Amino acid sequence: MCIELELSDRQITQLEHHFNFLTRWNKILNLTAIEDLEETVQRHYCESLFLGRHLPNRPLKILDVGSGAGFPGIPVAVLRPDCTVCLVESHQRKGVFLRESTRSLANLSVISKRVEAVSDTFDWGVVRGIRYRDIEPSLNRLTPNVALLAGEGNPNERFTWNKIKLPWGQHRFLWLRSSL
Repeated sequence: MCIELELSDRQITQLEHHFNFLTRWNKILNLTAIEDLEETVQRHYCESLFLGRHLPNRPLKILDVGSGAGFPGIPVAVLRPDCTVCLVESHQRKGVFLRESTRSLANLSVISKRVEAVSDTFDWGVVRGIRYRDIEPSLNRLTPNVALLAGEGNPNERFTWNKIKLPWGQHRFLWLRSSL
């Protein structure tokens, strides 16, 4: 089950292209432990598209920290061509994968370094698969707004978070911290 969302044929083709690249490169780089097709679609693509749908409906500059296999940043860039998405991945080989798999996405860039070394600022930071507290100081410096795909525990009680249960699964949530 995925969210109800209208995607154009071009967007579906772009997501399929990424999936095919991911399938081939995962055999070499271990980009994701999830190999079941249904689970891959749900946990990687649907969760990322769900996040993208919950971002403000205007052009945004988005930072994806620890992008790894490209989630949530690549599906967000496909869903939201009005936004610019910057994938930050400290592992050089994963950075190569990200650059190769996103050549056709004009609204997406890749930085192969640690988030602490990033100096630009962004409207939103998106995160999946990294402990929030490990990158919180950098995120606070780079963006006032954060969207996390995570489990049940409050990412940081010093901030007010909007907790949205994902429409599938038991313990997965979208956490939004907005300065607005």
